[in-house]
Amino acid sequence: MAAGWPELEAAARERRRELALAGPAVAERVAAGGGRLPAALLALPLLQSLELSGCAALRELGPGLAAALPALHTLVLSGNALGPAGLGAGLGGPLPALRLLDLSGNGLEALPAALGGPGEAPAGAPAFPQLRSLNLSGNRLRELGPGLARAAPQLQALLLSGNRLRALPGGLLPPAADGPFPLLSRLEAADNEVEELGADIAALPALKSLDVANNQLRELPAALADCPRLKEANFRGNQLKDKRLEKMVNGCQTKAILEYLRAGGRGKGKAENAREEARKKKREKQQKKDSGDAEQDELEEASKLLVKVLHISENPAPLVVKASPGVKDVRPFIVCCVLKGVNLKPGNALKRFLTAQTKLHEDICERRTAATIATHDLQLIKGPLLYDVRPPEELQITPLGRREIKAKDLLRQLQLEAEEQRKQKKRQNVSGLHRYLQLLDGKDNYPCLVDAEGAVISFPPITNSEKTKVRKDTRDLFLEVTSDTSLQICKDVMDTLILKIAELNRSTLENKEESGSDNESDALCGPVNSDQNTQPRNVPLALEQVRVVDTDGNLRVLYPSKTDLTAVSSLLTVIR
Repeated sequence: MAAGWPELEAAARERRRELALAGPAVAERVAAGGGRLPAALLALPLLQSLELSGCAALRELGPGLAAALPALHTLVLSGNALGPAGLGAGLGGPLPALRLLDLSGNGLEALPAALGGPGEAPAGAPAFPQLRSLNLSGNRLRELGPGLARAAPQLQALLLSGNRLRALPGGLLPPAADGPFPLLSRLEAADNEVEELGADIAALPALKSLDVANNQLRELPAALADCPRLKEANFRGNQLKDKRLEKMVNGCQTKAILEYLRAGGRGKGKAENAREEARKKKREKQQKKDSGDAEQDELEEASKLLVKVLHISENPAPLVVKASPGVKDVRPFIVCCVLKGVNLKPGNALKRFLTAQTKLHEDICERRTAATIATHDLQLIKGPLLYDVRPPEELQITPLGRREIKAKDLLRQLQLEAEEQRKQKKRQNVSGLHRYLQLLDGKDNYPCLVDAEGAVISFPPITNSEKTKVRKDTRDLFLEVTSDTSLQICKDVMDTLILKIAELNRSTLENKEESGSDNESDALCGPVNSDQNTQPRNVPLALEQVRVVDTDGNLRVLYPSKTDLTAVSSLLTVIR
């Protein structure tokens, strides 16, 4: 390992999956290395997320990035100095797991074909088959090529603002291609030099949001009206010839703009008018094929669940989890977050919440063998938290519904209960916590989450603590997912958990259940003020980011990051 990079040494030693490098010291070391990524970085094959931003000394990536870091799903290289040709041959090869790529603010003047530069992408399998978001904003790009459509067939967001593009889509769409970018729903190209918005924009069947503000457009193509899912469009800052259309544009009246173009407004060329009827029939056919009319789309959007992310930078007192080195040999992966605004008071809302958690343990958590969920009442937690390991005879916890006990005694007690269950029911299978005892077989130390007062609040994969138990009057949750398998499993489980809680919360509000007991011990609480149960249907839950750091304060995991919750995006609208 090269000297002078303690962050990389720690990442290698602790087998980290996430790494963020920033600050003047990093810039100095990059400059000393010739403006390239340090060679030691390419010796971290387990990395899944890498961010190196705001480093004016970084001028080129150098060879071998893709081959050395094949597991990358997030790569953020924004605000560096990679232009004009710092990408060279691109990322050095395919990255099959890459979901988010951010190259914004680098002064790039050219791109390799696989990332949207002129020319054809190499034949064969797509280079970035999982890429969902590509940010090329704030560069100096003048033209685009068709290679990106082949290289990134799953692309959903393409950000091109602040470049020097003159046409859109321009060369981005391959000629005679069958359905390029079938999932592209967001296209941003504001603050360019676009003089022509081509009619082939209608070839993007999933396009919902289009931003071409502050360009040099004089007309808008009638084909815009053929985009079946277009809901948000920003054309402001263009000197349109049709002043009536310009007024609609300045008023952000997307629906009125599309209707005006559809009806033959002067925003389109005269030659287009004669083909309006044929276009109308084609549009209606496409809308049928795309599962319904605009009203159906609006219903789908209205039915989506809302979650608003509160970023670390916006949180005056963020909760932090510090992971000790010992967890890597026992249960190395943990993801946490805070979810505020849940309503568990009405009817059997709490019981349904607990049942849903049990079902997730059975299904996506594979009976806790893949991951374990823990939910806590945030108001009962004293931070910062420590994710640690302790010997069974030293780990002491007050399990849910039980008295304080040492871990070794708890497991012995559960084993005796399991044997008694088998005798009484005359069968091998047991229920409850007894099913998970074998998951700790052979462990010299047990994992635990400890609060600032030294109390163990979680003992995965066995139980939570009575101290932070979720009750009917709980409004804010601290959510925790741990695994000995992979970080991505933790994130996938957390995504699903948040979606499930949002669904339950929506159901509670819609059914307007009356407050009452769930016939559960968890349900004990004081009198209920019915006014507090009233909550508008479309108020988003607040999701606060939580960092997991090592004992030196280096970031290991941040949830939710930019790429989290994408797997449930069809059902959950995330406001970031």
